[in-house]
Amino acid sequence: MKKCIILANGSPPKKNVLTFLKRLNYSTLICADGGANSAFKMNITPDFIIGDLESVTDKTIKRFGTTSKIIKIKRQNDTDVEKCLKYAIKNNFSAAILTGATGNRLDHTICNLGIILKFYHLIKIRLIAEDSLLVPYSGKVKINTVPGETISIYGFNRKTKITSSGLKYPLNNSILPFGESESTSNKAMTNNVQLDINGGIVFLIRDFNTARQHGFI
Repeated sequence: MKKCIILANGSPPKKNVLTFLKRLNYSTLICADGGANSAFKMNITPDFIIGDLESVTDKTIKRFGTTSKIIKIKRQNDTDVEKCLKYAIKNNFSAAILTGATGNRLDHTICNLGIILKFYHLIKIRLIAEDSLLVPYSGKVKINTVPGETISIYGFNRKTKITSSGLKYPLNNSILPFGESESTSNKAMTNNVQLDINGGIVFLIRDFNTARQHGFI
């Protein structure tokens, strides 16, 4: 299974997060344009730098010009993150973890969350932001958890219905349309939570460090 990390141009993860992901066989680092500047500051060499190259600095290009494959794609219909994901899909990557996708640009943050929905059926994608791990789910899923762990679930429309077991505040054929209802700061009561999601996709957000410590990534 080919797995990659996509480092976008937002708030970067800590270097040890990238090192940890590489140990989980996310062995290819793809920087979305200015994400390469973050890699440069962390002294990590990306395998690929992809985008319109409007945000990456000349200093970064010079540093990685002979060690990374730099792919300039001018097409403006796609964001640089989308260009990276399309490259990963075309080159048979089956999973991607998106980092550096949130930060001081709220529009970029919202866009990147939407991209997860857009690419959900094309590649297994997760997002790490600060201390949070976001995983999209659909259908019937069993999720390993730690009793007492905070679990938040978000839906996007009235067609998506969720039934749960193992949560403190159970969902019973519930809808969680964005802007109307949500399951924020729910709690896992057992060693696993089961969800039955019909008619769409939900985002589950949990603590990244807890998931990392217990091998739930």
